[in-house]
Amino acid sequence: MIHPLCLRRPGTEDKSQSSSATGSNSTSQGSLEAPSTTSTFSTAADPTSDEENSSQDEEDSRSSSSTENTYRDTLNSMTSLLEQFLLCKYKMKQPIMKEDMLKIIHPRYHHRFAEILKRASEHIEAVFAVDLKEVDSTIHSYDLVSKLNLPNNGRVWVGRGLPKTGLLMTVLGVIFVKGDCAAEEDIWKFLNMMRVYAGRKPIIYGEPRKLITRDLVTMKYLEYGHVAHSDPPRYEFLWGPRAHAETSKMKVLEFLAKVNDTVPSAFSSQYEEAL
Repeated sequence: MIHPLCLRRPGTEDKSQSSSATGSNSTSQGSLEAPSTTSTFSTAADPTSDEENSSQDEEDSRSSSSTENTYRDTLNSMTSLLEQFLLCKYKMKQPIMKEDMLKIIHPRYHHRFAEILKRASEHIEAVFAVDLKEVDSTIHSYDLVSKLNLPNNGRVWVGRGLPKTGLLMTVLGVIFVKGDCAAEEDIWKFLNMMRVYAGRKPIIYGEPRKLITRDLVTMKYLEYGHVAHSDPPRYEFLWGPRAHAETSKMKVLEFLAKVNDTVPSAFSSQYEEAL
């Protein structure tokens, strides 16, 4: 599952074409090297020997690559299954037990359990802004805990459901990047990139317009107001007092960095401000 929160860092560019060109040039130059005397004589003595060796090397290489790909695909598959399991337990408000998690993972990969759990929890953190924490070390029970003190451990509304903390952290991040005040159209433009649309009710967040313009405003995590003298009327978002109290610009920047698989300092101007 790929999270669509994709703030491009200042100064980043797509270098794939230049890298490809460089690789192509080096390959061409490599092919112009003169063959050694030994290999020439060897070929003359047995025309098939080099071809057979080369064919065997290529076959071994393909076999090794195929094995690595299969192993990686299996790890990715088990990580995805574990993510779904963790979110299901969170949604149903059930305890997360290590013994139950191990049942999902093939016994052959139990020695990689810590790695698989780390990858699954980091991806959930980047999407939903919840941390996997060990509740009881004696029985190895865990829980997903919201980064902010949203009601019902991030669910916002009474009952079961998935955390809304990730959406709030995203909105706070956009506000920060936009200079501590973001126009409503900029918020929705960014959320649309995440396939979150006003008026629609995705499984994860519920109806997003009500959530960010009413619920989170009532809870004082966001401020939402009319832009003075705007015609036609325009609205803007700011951080609310509870956002200032429960998180910080650096924590929000760290969240954005994890989503973008980078470090906070990559957002240079915002990082300096957050220090």
